[in-house]
Amino acid sequence: MFGLFGKKSSAVLGVDVSSSSVKLLELSKQGGRIKVESYAVEPLPANAVVEKNITDVEAVGEVLKRVASKSRTGVKQVAVAVSGSAVITKLIQMDGGLNEFEMEDQIALEADQYIPYPLDEVAIDFEVQGPSENNPDQVDVLLAACRKENVDIREDALEIASLAAKIVDVEAYSLERAYTLIEPQLDSQGEELVVAIVDVGATMTTLSVLAEGKTVYTREQIFGGKQLTEEIQRRYGLSLEEAGLAKKQGGLPDDYESEVLMPFREAVVQQVARALQFFFGASQYNAVDYVVLAGGTASIQGLTEMVEEKTGTPTLVANPFADMAVGSRVNASALSNDAPSLMIACGLAMRSFD
Repeated sequence: MFGLFGKKSSAVLGVDVSSSSVKLLELSKQGGRIKVESYAVEPLPANAVVEKNITDVEAVGEVLKRVASKSRTGVKQVAVAVSGSAVITKLIQMDGGLNEFEMEDQIALEADQYIPYPLDEVAIDFEVQGPSENNPDQVDVLLAACRKENVDIREDALEIASLAAKIVDVEAYSLERAYTLIEPQLDSQGEELVVAIVDVGATMTTLSVLAEGKTVYTREQIFGGKQLTEEIQRRYGLSLEEAGLAKKQGGLPDDYESEVLMPFREAVVQQVARALQFFFGASQYNAVDYVVLAGGTASIQGLTEMVEEKTGTPTLVANPFADMAVGSRVNASALSNDAPSLMIACGLAMRSFD
């Protein structure tokens, strides 16, 4: 069995390979306080990763090499994630008296009941969730399976950068782990909160809804910040790279705000509202207590206010580093700008403390 959740670990780097960039983060813990030791973000060449699938392993490996060197980290062990759509999860009940090895044997024997792929093509892992509600003699076990090729290609890319995958996690669970750092920032805390995290990446928008800190719903749709970059490129005759820089650093003509940025902000708000409607339609919930915006697009000025107004729900931008110490190798203002897009990398780096 391959560690899709990973076992107890020492320091690991959180490495998030998204459609547009590779993000690396190293955390440490001193006396209960978490510290950012190093971090770096490097853009990926176009189409090296398409909809979260690595299509050019060499190119991704080279960017991993650059991002590791730029961060000046000494850690070689890595936690990476596969996207939710690549993973099948199932909650099963098992005899509470079994030890881990007996469970592993039983799952290996019965896995073909739960998994629609040939077993030699999948990586399987499991995690005991606790006693089963319906039967005190049984435990709930979360079974996760992912096609081996999704795991192997990540390992191959890391190898090019002389890094090793110690843990392969699932994006939704990484986000859930990073959410524990956001929760103290919410005005009303407590067990009952239902929180929607909307991660607007370059090409994909993912809605994860957490109830009482656990993921109850996740959905991906194709929409992202790349649409803004492409519109800047088209309207102002820039290369994709120049457009991406101008989007971050400014310096665009006066009509940019009204002609390009405003319509894009409205499109983001529509996407958020639509994603929430899908969730309400597919679940017993008809409201959420908070919307948390994550991903590179989340930092666009004025977006939180527009989402709040449209959805009638308190909205904030994700910053998992708000209460962390920052090491001397880290540019604190760059970290703060990149914070919303580092949620998954942060959840992965937190695996160091398991």
